[in-house]
Amino acid sequence: MTTIPAATISDPISDPLLFKIATERAELEQVHQLNYRTFVEEIPQHHANSDGTLVDRFHGDNTYFICKRGMRIVGMIAVRAHRPFSLDDKLPNLDDYLPAGWTFCEVRLLAVDPEYRNGVVFRGLIRELTRYCFSLGINASVISGAVTQLQLYEHMGFVPFGPRVGTPDAPYQPMYCTFDRFQANTEPGMARRRAAARQASVSFLPGPVDLHPDVRKAYTAPPVSHRDDAFIAEFLRTKQMLCELVDAKHVEILLGSGTLANDVIAMQLTGLDAPGLVLSNGEFGERLIDHASRVGLRCATERLAWGEALDAATLDRVLSRHPKVRWCWMVHHETSTGVLNDLDHAAALCHARGTKLASDCVSSIGVVPVDLRRVYLASGVSGKAIGGLAGLSMVFHHGDARASRRVPRYLDLSLYAEAEGVPFTQSSGLLSALRVATENTLRRRPFSDVRTLSAWLREQLRELGFRLLAPDDVASPGMVTLVLEPGDSAMELGDALARAGFALSYRSKYLRERNWIQIALMGECSRQKIELLLRALRQLRASAATRIVAEVG
Repeated sequence: MTTIPAATISDPISDPLLFKIATERAELEQVHQLNYRTFVEEIPQHHANSDGTLVDRFHGDNTYFICKRGMRIVGMIAVRAHRPFSLDDKLPNLDDYLPAGWTFCEVRLLAVDPEYRNGVVFRGLIRELTRYCFSLGINASVISGAVTQLQLYEHMGFVPFGPRVGTPDAPYQPMYCTFDRFQANTEPGMARRRAAARQASVSFLPGPVDLHPDVRKAYTAPPVSHRDDAFIAEFLRTKQMLCELVDAKHVEILLGSGTLANDVIAMQLTGLDAPGLVLSNGEFGERLIDHASRVGLRCATERLAWGEALDAATLDRVLSRHPKVRWCWMVHHETSTGVLNDLDHAAALCHARGTKLASDCVSSIGVVPVDLRRVYLASGVSGKAIGGLAGLSMVFHHGDARASRRVPRYLDLSLYAEAEGVPFTQSSGLLSALRVATENTLRRRPFSDVRTLSAWLREQLRELGFRLLAPDDVASPGMVTLVLEPGDSAMELGDALARAGFALSYRSKYLRERNWIQIALMGECSRQKIELLLRALRQLRASAATRIVAEVG
């Protein structure tokens, strides 16, 4: 069974120090014992008892970070992410003292055995705690600082506020600190190391993706006005190449994300004034249903299980149940699961029925061949498999964009078509990056290479014992979804890989809820890059505790 990923540091004369979250019963018992020794015997904050243990009154809500040497816990600290804090009981107007704009937790019960009070244990505990809090979107903390240690706390960046609390024998000063300020004050080089690690990380994200050097260079060129002749020429050339890439008649380039492109498609579908059908087999199909609902489209919905494909047989069965629909909207590559739906069959089927097909192709363009000749409307983006930077999206169409005074200007596809695609301000840097990325994709046609890499990666992952969500015959080569077992944690595995320099998808709500982690093969990808990831996964799987070695101090 996989446990919390831990960090160790070597000690030349004894067992290494191990930093982790306390999860085992024996660990929690030692937490209560260390709590007693510190806050009963050393600091007279609580009354003595015959058990020699002190169970915190917030124990059920606490997350304990511990430092172990062998089987012995030599340090601990607790964090509570949910209100009310213990300080809420002592200062009813707690929020009046705290700066706005920060998300706070409460850090409590710092206890370190006297022989280990050299700073190493303390820094290791804080390092693991801050990583955990950052992963939850928490960026600041409140504490009750021992009055005898105020100078130390202030040196670390804590700011005192409000009246003192506690007892005459054990007085405490309420204090707060942002984690960025704490790191800057305690380890001046930490911020630089974190930035360097992010810069050096290997991306297996669906966006942002690793960029080709030529794309980076194009983006950093001096900006050009979107009304300049040179910009218009580059813009038209980019549109031409995008149409060539997917066999489309027309495309409009929008300054915004794929969500904007799908909003534009939704508004175009309203102009049909006819009943339709939205298909969903994952998170992004659900978002299409939401797009349709928000603009009041008259449509039925068909939902499949996440991981089930919209293959030819399924499409035949589903569409046959809706003979009167005049349009259909679906996702081509359902990124949330890694399933590739059968767009070609859907296009042929809809064409034969006189039904207009719209498709979210945001994550498929650049990963697999895409044929939009029989697709009425389709969305795409610059920052995924095409290999550009995020910030531009596309709507492919057949030249019959419907104008309506009821459509917001930014969502009116006809305005883009009438103005040679540039009715509003555009970014020359993003456009240049997209042009170069599209040129590279057209020249290299990397589809077979990605398919080969994906098949090899899937085989290697199965050998490591991972279960993959999408069956091979319907899996997109651009995304591999790992389904972790109940005893494992995708968040912990993702965090461990992040510390090793690999960026994977696992933080999205729909992934966290299902305990999934994803590897995207988009942008600049190579076998060497994948081998580095597999090596890290082997090292983590080889350890029963999913441990990753790192230096502290």
